[in-house]
Amino acid sequence: MNPKVDFYFNRATQWHEEIGHLRTIVLNCGLEEELKWGCPCYTFQKNNIVLIHVFKEYCALLFFKGALLHNIDGILIQQTEHVQAARQIRFTNAHEITALEPTLKAYIYEAIEIEKAGLEVVLKKTTEFAVAEEFQIKLDEPSALKTAFEALTPGRQRAYLLHFSQPKQSKTREARVEKNIPRILDGKGLDD
Repeated sequence: MNPKVDFYFNRATQWHEEIGHLRTIVLNCGLEEELKWGCPCYTFQKNNIVLIHVFKEYCALLFFKGALLHNIDGILIQQTEHVQAARQIRFTNAHEITALEPTLKAYIYEAIEIEKAGLEVVLKKTTEFAVAEEFQIKLDEPSALKTAFEALTPGRQRAYLLHFSQPKQSKTREARVEKNIPRILDGKGLDD
């Protein structure tokens, strides 16, 4: 146990028992405990394997390369359609965790083997994401926008493309594009 992570478990009110049990299971699999993104993260040779996190309706184990795991039990969940690599196992009570403990350990050990083998999830390229028409019009205009957008990291580009294409109404998509053009020109991502 890493004392720097203790606060996360000590402050938990709603899922205290459940995440404590998950912590024990994960640590018994020989992973190192760290604090990343404000959550307990468990690593093998400095590579992220699994994360414990809580939500209002559930707590979960998130496997960073969960898409590569054999989901024979059908318990791995893709959070949203845009999540490419990670998969969650969700819990709403301690009994579920106890009942699934052998399965959870099997998934953790499989994730460690995936890391040892150096396997990687093949991610969609940024060019495979839809570009909202309202944004494409701006990219086609003679300006520094296209150059600035192409200079962003692929992750920042994807975040913008998803953000711009989500609204159903054209005027909302257009407003999002207009609002974020200065950020793109400054080389900033959507959440920077």
